[in-house]
Amino acid sequence: MTADFKHVSSSKISISELMLPSHTNFSGKIHGGYILQLLDQIAFASASKFSGNYCVTASVDTVNFLKPIEVGELVTMKASVNYVGRSSMIVGIRVEAENIQTGAVKHCNSSYFTMVAKDNEGKSVPVPGLILSNLEEVRRFRKCIKQIESKKEVEEHARMTDVNSIEDLASLNQYNVLLEIH
Repeated sequence: MTADFKHVSSSKISISELMLPSHTNFSGKIHGGYILQLLDQIAFASASKFSGNYCVTASVDTVNFLKPIEVGELVTMKASVNYVGRSSMIVGIRVEAENIQTGAVKHCNSSYFTMVAKDNEGKSVPVPGLILSNLEEVRRFRKCIKQIESKKEVEEHARMTDVNSIEDLASLNQYNVLLEIH
């Protein structure tokens, strides 16, 4: 692992964009796919700024759409690296929408992207360590540790589940599913 460390603040990025009619879905709200595109861009910028390398998206761990975004609202995304591994970083992103006429601000989305630093040949490279400067940064770091542990548990459970067993198939009776296996 690299011997240098950087403050969380060195990864902070903020972008704002006015939401236009061309960004809407069929119900007239801002399309979730458009927001995902912006989230991926800011996650890339935050991770690349922190690591000093080109970064790729390894996984989108959480995207919680909390409130719809309207045409004409000013969307602001704030991102920072919350956790670092050897070559990976978890970038936390907060999305807020402001009604520019009233000034009312609402929290619309929280997301976590795992980004990996790459060299010019596309190989993973070490990233700087993370300096945690306040209890909020410590809380975010610990939350990422829990996310990683939960993800590993889910993957382990999936590996251990025997979908061919009579017991497993019978357990599906409690769900809104009809089995027609031939």
